[in-house]
Amino acid sequence: MFLINYSKLCVQPGPWLPPAAWTRLLALFQLQLLHLLLLPQPLFLSYPLPRVFHTVVSEPGPGLPWYSRVGYVDDQVIFNYTSESQRVEPRSVWMAQNEDPEFWDFQNFWAQRWQAWFNASLNTLRELYNQSEGFHIIQMITGCDLREDNTTWGFYQDSYDGRDFLTFHKETMTWVAADIGAQITKRRWDAEIGDYQHWKRYLEERCIPWLRSSLEYGKETLQRKVRPTARVSDRSSHDRLTTLSCKVSGFYPRDITVTWLKNGESRQQETYSEGILPSGDGTYQTWVTMEIDPKIKAHYSCQVEHESLLEPLSVPWEPSNSLIPIVAGVITAVLLIGVIIGVVIWKKKHPGKEPGMRGFPGLAGPLTYL
Repeated sequence: MFLINYSKLCVQPGPWLPPAAWTRLLALFQLQLLHLLLLPQPLFLSYPLPRVFHTVVSEPGPGLPWYSRVGYVDDQVIFNYTSESQRVEPRSVWMAQNEDPEFWDFQNFWAQRWQAWFNASLNTLRELYNQSEGFHIIQMITGCDLREDNTTWGFYQDSYDGRDFLTFHKETMTWVAADIGAQITKRRWDAEIGDYQHWKRYLEERCIPWLRSSLEYGKETLQRKVRPTARVSDRSSHDRLTTLSCKVSGFYPRDITVTWLKNGESRQQETYSEGILPSGDGTYQTWVTMEIDPKIKAHYSCQVEHESLLEPLSVPWEPSNSLIPIVAGVITAVLLIGVIIGVVIWKKKHPGKEPGMRGFPGLAGPLTYL
């Protein structure tokens, strides 16, 4: 029988929103943050959106604090808090320069409140699932967005050890449960009318104003456009096929379309993408590959579409001529044979002499130097 002790499990209101907090799991903290950061955004989004990640682990280690709280606007980290530092620290110059000390004190106060709340939640969930040892993780992601028609959109997702728990829908003011345990908690929260108002107020009175000010502070960074560069290459693969690779790098913002064309027609269904990854310098990179039969004559090119480009960038693939090394080898062999024959003839005509620079025109030294 699945039982939950409500006196311990998320029945006390969270700092700003209803109590609940377990987001999507990945095995390592850094990979989980990267994965969520790079998730495709819904098509209706029009501006960079702020997101806050809360992470709690049962077994901290080097580079993996017990609790962390990281704030993003789009792909820019704007602040960071960990249980080790015990202080919210600005991570972007434009936030540090524009927000006053009161803002950071405010963020620090609530980060510590969240830390205490997550501590109780982790203990409760381990008891709930009868877990005494081992690595366990709780994470929560929250955020909001401002659409072009000036309407707002907010999201909340949580999970424990990779199992989705609850999602909040602001438009319908309802919780969506992912499993039996979440259904029990959902019914409890559905009865707490005030919890909905807490979450709605957070989205409308805190998150959206924060988004507006952040967009203004960071507009030079968030709205910058950096042109991509593209390079194509090829390599032999299985079954005598050739793998074409198109590497596109150095672009910002992140959204980009890279397509292989065959005789001017898109071959999207035949391509494989490595995904879009950070380059480490504030820009992004990606790879798109496609296998072809080199015996089939066709024109292949890599086409790149990005908002920094006035028109698509097209880089043609020039097949390497496999006959060149063969021809070069044959010519070298013929020349070598000719030299050997010449030396033999010279020796027959001049017995007892060694060919040198004078004795054999064209040779710059002994035969061993050839």
